[in-house]
Amino acid sequence: MMTTAEQTTQPQAVACCAPITPARLDDEAVQRFTDDLTILAHPIRVQILDLLSRSAGDVCVCDLEAALPVKQPTVSHHLRLLREAGLIDSERRGLWAYYFVQREALAALRQRIVAQFDAIS
Repeated sequence: MMTTAEQTTQPQAVACCAPITPARLDDEAVQRFTDDLTILAHPIRVQILDLLSRSAGDVCVCDLEAALPVKQPTVSHHLRLLREAGLIDSERRGLWAYYFVQREALAALRQRIVAQFDAIS
């Protein structure tokens, strides 16, 4: 145990680094950013967006299933997530659903992601 004399002769602790500034992104912005990245974080979803964005028209779900390396339930799961995110939509024609990309929503997603990366770089 140190004596009072030893405690007073010990040098004061000095911070090893300069203080950091507060985060520029609030909790809501961080959550939105991670949600945006999460929707793009699966290769099947990226492939679906690629297929739909390159298509001149709507794409039948049967064509999506044939073009992707996964089974129908997995394709349906990822289509649902992309629809919930507002990046794609569908129209039912008879027994089949035809999918298309929501170009404005995809452009807005791109803009948000770029803006957030700009903010943290």
